[in-house]
Order: sequence, then structure tokens, then C-alpha cells
Amino acid sequence: MTLKDKTAVVGIGATPYYKRGESLPLTETELASQAILGALDDAGLTIKDLDGFALYSASVDPADIGSLLGVPEIRFAATLTSGGGGSAGSLGLAAAAIDSGQAECVVSVMTLQQAKRRLGGSSTADSGGFAAARSSPYGSGGVPPVMGFVANAGLLSPGHSFSLLARRHMYQYGTTREHLAHVAITQREYAAKRPTALKTEPLTMDDYFAAPMISDPLCLYDYTLETDGSVAAVVTAADRAKDLRHPPVYIMASAHGGWGRWGTAIFTYFQMPDEYFASSGHRPVASRLYQMAGISPADVDVALLYDHFSPLVLMQLEDYGFCPIGEGGPFVAEGHTKIDGTIPTNTHGGHLSEAYIIGMTHIREAVEQLRGDAVNQVEGAEIALVSGGPAGLPVSGTLLRR
Repeated sequence: MTLKDKTAVVGIGATPYYKRGESLPLTETELASQAILGALDDAGLTIKDLDGFALYSASVDPADIGSLLGVPEIRFAATLTSGGGGSAGSLGLAAAAIDSGQAECVVSVMTLQQAKRRLGGSSTADSGGFAAARSSPYGSGGVPPVMGFVANAGLLSPGHSFSLLARRHMYQYGTTREHLAHVAITQREYAAKRPTALKTEPLTMDDYFAAPMISDPLCLYDYTLETDGSVAAVVTAADRAKDLRHPPVYIMASAHGGWGRWGTAIFTYFQMPDEYFASSGHRPVASRLYQMAGISPADVDVALLYDHFSPLVLMQLEDYGFCPIGEGGPFVAEGHTKIDGTIPTNTHGGHLSEAYIIGMTHIREAVEQLRGDAVNQVEGAEIALVSGGPAGLPVSGTLLRR
């Protein structure tokens, strides 16, 4: 059994992207509703067609949204564990629901509003799902057990932990800060052309090295933006998709999970075997994806790689087979991720320069690329890879085709 080409993404909806806190007085519910209704309209469907929610990172409550929008019946509602690692995998969750007959029209949606919140609340604002780690089961201000091991070592945020991962990659493979700069600069070049992007001003190597250091070796431009907004994607069966408003974007393969000892990842590096430690954690997912789809990395035309921090782009390029392990830095510096490179990557500007909606902007860009109407269109793009994470398990990946 396989999910290959049995379902398709048929609609994308999005709010404007706002700087942190600037979406007020809109609420998270209003943002989510705008994105969902926009995605249904993009597909030529209505709220009466919607019967499922495939979610991640506690993005919305189907009970609230379903009743407010007037969904006639919710036949499927499920959420992947952990944080942004499930973004790409949520499409696979939707595909599985449809293929198994549990639902016919399923939405994946992420909403992010980063106005002031109490510690321990339900915010998904923190990169990599940190909010989930710091909240339940201890309530406001509680400290989960995993944080007891690392907080007194100064690892208080995902940026602190991912800086360790970046430093290990540098030690092991000779990766440099110049290599990280090339990730940020290339993605800013893409974002400069997108009306939706929050950061469009030029970024130079000098700018990069003049930026404040946040968590050595990661500076300001290695970090994701802090953003408000919502993006939704609607999935339905392939035979139904052919009769809708846009050409279908078929789900070739989708996988989520990862190495068993990857665990909560960004807070438990001390438990990892050496082969895990200088990677993005995506290698098992990548292997399953290519096997399910029956393709190789050479068949992928555009990559949308989760980029909450710049070094994770390098590591995912390696883990998904676009370059050998340890050579991600030189690969990006040589221009392979540019529009005319061997694998154009994050052609919307990504989390680093367009907006951070915990992975959903990457799905939006993949669909636009395969419909042929992306701002930075990759000529002849037929297959796109979208990833979710690195974060705590699951990390995820999805292959889409036109």
C-alpha cells in the first residue's frame, strides 16, 4: 500500500504576514478562519465541503473553528506530536485520512500570533516547538524534566541548543560562518522579490558579520523572523482534485518520525550517538520518502527546507542527498541553492527572510512552484520537496508533484 498520487493539495490560503504582535486586534481564531476560508475558495470549495483537520504544533482547535465557521460534520481531527517538525507531515496525515475513507476534504493550518503571552501558555511562537516543552504538564512557569538537565547549563532556548549543533558541524566538517552567511544572503535575494516578505532590503556579507551575535556561532541573520499570520492548505482525493479550480499538486510521498533516540532533539543532544549529532535528524525520513515516491534526489527540482536557523538548511541538504554529508557549506557557497543552481532552495525567502509561520509558508511556496505561478519561478519545476523541522520528533518531509 502506498499514498503515492492518491491525494492532492488543491487550495492554499494565507493572511498577510505581520511583524511580531502587529496582527492585533485580530485574534488567532480570526487569522485561522481567514486562511482556511481562503484555501477553500482557492480550491473552488466551500466550508460545507470541509470535513477534516490534519494539524501539528497545536495550531488550532477543530472544535472552536468547526463550530464558528459552520463545518457541517467533522469526520477526522488529528494532530502530530511536537512542534514545527510536523508541518510537512501534516499533508501526509491528511492524505492518510482521505485514502482510508475517514474524510474527503482535509485542511492543514498553522496560526501564529506572538503578542505578549504568559509563560507556560499555549503559544507556538518559539522556534522548534519550545513552548510545548516548557508548558504542560507543569502549568504556568513549570519546568519539564528535560529542561532540568539543560537549563542550568544555559540552554534556555532552541537557538542556544542549535548553536551547539552548528558548532559540532563546524568542528567535524570544517563548516564556517561564511557558509552560514551564504544561506541567509541567498534567501534574502529570493525574499527581495516577494511582496509577502517581511525582509526585502539587501543583505551583504559585511552586513552579516556586523550583526549582533545571539548564540555563538549564530548571529541575528541566522535566526528565524518573529511573525504573526496564518497559512492553510486543503487536501482532497486525486480524482476529485481534477475537477477543481487549479491543476492538482499531487502528494507523491510523505513521512514523519525519525531516529528513535533523536527524541526531543534540541534539548537532549547529550544522549545522541555521534552519527546523529551533526545532522538535521532527517535521514530516516528522507530514505523513506524517496523509496515511497520511487525517485532520487536528482529528480527534485526545488527544495523548501525548514529554516528556523541557517545551519539546518546545510544539514538538510546533506540529509536529503543533494550533496555529500559534511559538504553543505561549500555546496551553498558555490551557488547550488540559487535559482539557476542544481537545487533552488527556499525560493520564497524562507523563515529567515519571508516569514515564520512554523513551516506552512514552505508548503505554500511548493504549491505555487508546481502550479507555475511562483514569484521566483523555477523553470520547468515538476517535483518539490518540503520539510518540517529539525525539532523534537517528529521531523517530516513531503514530496509533491504537478
